[in-house]
Amino acid sequence: MMCDGSLLSVRCSNCGKCCEKTEMELSREDIERLEEAGFRREEFAVLDGGVTRLRNVDGWCYFYSLADTKCRVYRKRPLGCYLYPVVHLVNEGAIVDELCPMGQTISEQELRTKGKILDKLLKEIDNERACDMLNY
Repeated sequence: MMCDGSLLSVRCSNCGKCCEKTEMELSREDIERLEEAGFRREEFAVLDGGVTRLRNVDGWCYFYSLADTKCRVYRKRPLGCYLYPVVHLVNEGAIVDELCPMGQTISEQELRTKGKILDKLLKEIDNERACDMLNY
């Protein structure tokens, strides 16, 4: 479910706040794309309560380079990372993460568009998890 880059024109300050203590959920497509790039699932992912998430190393996303303040897999990053700073808040839906210093650059239209994509992604991940539990 990769998206057209024009929808994802976030201005980024490279502060790394989105990569610190990440809880980013991964879809099967995210995992396959990262594995095709040469990474092993056990290196970059953890299973947390039935949800596959990006692994943190010393408090940072496995793919974040502190030295360069950049993502090492930027072009192949998970869809949730593409959609950031739009996040899903329980009982509120899609919002702009207040931790992102560039959050104010997200227009209402961008928020709606990315919110719809995020909702679809989260449903897809939930469906994948349900299928995995049935096959377990």
